[in-house]
Amino acid sequence: MTAALFGDDLLERPRRALAPGAVHVPGWLSVAQQAWIAARFREWSAGPVPLRAASVRGHEMSVKTVCLGWHWQPYRYSREAADVNGARVLPFPEWLVRVGRLALAEAYGPGRAAYAYTPDTALVNYYDGAARMGMHQDKDEVSREPVVSLSIGDSCLFRFGNTETRAKPYEDLTLASGDLFVFGGPSRLAFHGVMKTYPGTAPDGCGIGSGRINLTLRVTGLD
Repeated sequence: MTAALFGDDLLERPRRALAPGAVHVPGWLSVAQQAWIAARFREWSAGPVPLRAASVRGHEMSVKTVCLGWHWQPYRYSREAADVNGARVLPFPEWLVRVGRLALAEAYGPGRAAYAYTPDTALVNYYDGAARMGMHQDKDEVSREPVVSLSIGDSCLFRFGNTETRAKPYEDLTLASGDLFVFGGPSRLAFHGVMKTYPGTAPDGCGIGSGRINLTLRVTGLD
């Protein structure tokens, strides 16, 4: 009985730090929490600024994004989505501030930094089976407070690198539905990307039948 309850299978996806300030916590969100957030994603995607693929240097991204609090377009933030329909983006919900603080406490331990963390924007990305995101830095924010990433739906191959170059050294890992990934401190400007998604891997009950939702919570440092 003990072996069945506490077998080695529990160690298949342990939490770990990939680099100073970069922490992966598998299965942080329950299935019910995932489904609730997936329902909010569908509401956000309905507008006033709809889900859209941003253009980077004239090329449309394969990932589609809806923003909260501030609208992101390469390489700046604004309150209105001038590159879509000119509408003001939805406000950043208070419950996501609480989620961000809980995430930091989980990754780094409870304390003043977690309590004070106040994200004011979320880039909520949707990946279909063919979508990917090249290696990049999250550096359009004035603030260098940590980025909190939450995954729902299909698993993906996530690449986390160094702060100097898109090339090696980097590490590949699988981000699955419910996973938390936080990167801040020395790793805040690390290059990272999504190399591919794995269709058909979304767990039952997570609120999304296919594709992957990724929420990244950030502190812009803007007024």
